[in-house]
Amino acid sequence: MATGSLYLIPVPLGPVSPEACLPPDTLAVARRLDHFVVERAKTARAHLKAMGHPLPLQSLHLEELNEHTLHAAIASLLAPLQAGHDIGLLSEAGCPAVADPGAALVLAAHRANIPVVPLIGPSSILLALMASGLGGQRFAFHGYLPAKEPERSQAIRELEKTARRDRATQLFIETPYRSAALLDALATALSPGMLVSVGADLSLPSQLIQTRSAKNWRGQTDVVKDRLVVFGVAA
Repeated sequence: MATGSLYLIPVPLGPVSPEACLPPDTLAVARRLDHFVVERAKTARAHLKAMGHPLPLQSLHLEELNEHTLHAAIASLLAPLQAGHDIGLLSEAGCPAVADPGAALVLAAHRANIPVVPLIGPSSILLALMASGLGGQRFAFHGYLPAKEPERSQAIRELEKTARRDRATQLFIETPYRSAALLDALATALSPGMLVSVGADLSLPSQLIQTRSAKNWRGQTDVVKDRLVVFGVAA
């Protein structure tokens, strides 16, 4: 029996209509599947409802894969694929398997010779880089920086060294409840002339994208408070 395919299905970055940011082909795949691996079932059902899934949501097969999932349990998530069912992988927001636990399932699928099919949709990381004005020829993404001091400021100074040495934009993200503290640390720890780009609520009506020198971000942390932010740093 042929295996199914693992479809990587992006979802909106916030409360907007899926039709506003997802192409028809991506929506068509999401609507025809009945097996999904998701970061959080409640959020995934809301996404699938908004995408116009034709089946009753409670009839869909949803398995969770998140930071609490044991590595030994990932192989069992492949079982429907090995039985011939297609599966959709959904993140909480944006593209699955990018700064997301779903990457472990994608790797397991490759090791089992299961086809992996990435679909088109919004990526906060690439949207932020596109709109930053910082170099897109060379860049590195670091996920989350340390949450506490002095480790956070030390990591920021190391990123500045890397940006200068490699002439590469350094990208990282922060959760809403720590975004203002991180912006304050960037404004303080970086050299005054280092460029800092802030992208918050990307693709949403409340979108913010601004690039300034570090010194010009001092005292401006309220603009990112309680928002998911992608930061870019470049010399």
